[in-house]
Amino acid sequence: MMMDNRELPTLLNLSIQHLLNNEPAAIHALKVIPRELFVPLFSAAFKGGHKNIVKAMVKVWPFMCLHIGSLRTRESQRELLKTMVESLQFLPVQNSASRSPKLRILDLRQDVGCKIICPESSTKSPDCFHSCAYSEHSILKIEGQCSMASSEPEAQSSRQAMELLVNLSLDRTLRETEFLVLLLNKVEQSSGSLHLCCRDLQIDKVCDCRNTLRHLDLKCIDHLAVDQASLSEVTTLLTQVVHLDRLCLCKITCRSLNGEAFRNFISELGRMDHLNELNLSSFCLTDHLEHVLRVLPASLEFLHLPFCGLSYNDFKFLSECPQANHLKLLNISNNPMNWEDSEPLYNLLQNNSSTLQQLAINHCLLTDSTISVLISALNHCSQLRILNFSSNPITMTMLMRILEHLTSLVKLKYVFYPIPVHCYGRWHFQDSLDRQKLADVQAQLKRMLQEAKRNDMHWMTFSD
Repeated sequence: MMMDNRELPTLLNLSIQHLLNNEPAAIHALKVIPRELFVPLFSAAFKGGHKNIVKAMVKVWPFMCLHIGSLRTRESQRELLKTMVESLQFLPVQNSASRSPKLRILDLRQDVGCKIICPESSTKSPDCFHSCAYSEHSILKIEGQCSMASSEPEAQSSRQAMELLVNLSLDRTLRETEFLVLLLNKVEQSSGSLHLCCRDLQIDKVCDCRNTLRHLDLKCIDHLAVDQASLSEVTTLLTQVVHLDRLCLCKITCRSLNGEAFRNFISELGRMDHLNELNLSSFCLTDHLEHVLRVLPASLEFLHLPFCGLSYNDFKFLSECPQANHLKLLNISNNPMNWEDSEPLYNLLQNNSSTLQQLAINHCLLTDSTISVLISALNHCSQLRILNFSSNPITMTMLMRILEHLTSLVKLKYVFYPIPVHCYGRWHFQDSLDRQKLADVQAQLKRMLQEAKRNDMHWMTFSD
């Protein structure tokens, strides 16, 4: 019977829902349904929280890889992730009548750009785009060694190498601790055939996580975030990393920026050839930013330097540094810029005008005179989408002038602006804020946006 293509998804969804409503029938059907139906059935079962069906599907998954991908893992669905881990099998299913599992890579990370399975190639061993490439325990490395040795093929086929891809947060919460214990127990149960591959690792207090870190292969890590640690502890972690895209360091202590610990850190940072994002928050770098910037790769696109105590000399070098002239994001908030010469900041914006999409310069003590210099540079930032310059002591006159200039930036949609000084009895004490004066400011800006035909541009304060 001929059908309109628009009806097919509806018919498929109805069939899947019918199966999900009958759990025993759904599990039994896994032995016979076409493998092409596994992906939509798994997606529906996961979204609906059908624990037993998800468990059964993992055991007979007919593809090399299974990714959570764009499926949302709400709190209620975290139990499903545990179920999937528990369902992993490391020996071939003995019952020849049942469907033989092919799952080699289970990916529990959320990634909106990742599909549930990767396209299969025509080669004998299908590839997964997300398989581990750096660890000695990865499928790629192990099978490469086996093909070179080509010994005891029976033993190799009885227990195939597998990979479990995760993002971990070592924050010592009960939820994360229980999940980590489950993962490590599963690795031990596998007798070496399961590789725990952590791609995104967040560590809260390194001193409390040393034992856990011994069980992780840091060669796998793409993104590393460390909160509260000594610089020496951070450097020790970096010595074990081989391919890092993003590094976020917050509240890192260092006795002296002229000592050996800082030099060792800079040396390891210089090895990060693929670094795309660097976030140094509450990391005092006064008059030493140059040492950090010089070793960064040309691939850097996202730079966060809030609460770093940056000096005029730091900003001067930043404005001249080739590693920071094609940024997509720049966050230099909470660094006082109350010096008279605004040329370094102007040049910094001008150098990034063709690429900059997000700019944060809030809490920088920027005054009318400084802003007036920066307006023309901001006007050239044609790719700018988000601007945050809140909590700076500027007047209503300057705020209106900024709005008049920025409405020409067609891609700029969100602006977080400072409440003008006249709205405060004492700037910047929140309890002295005159709400009526703020309402008048908001009404005026709204009228100006309407007159400029920029109803798509949103101007907000944090009090909103």
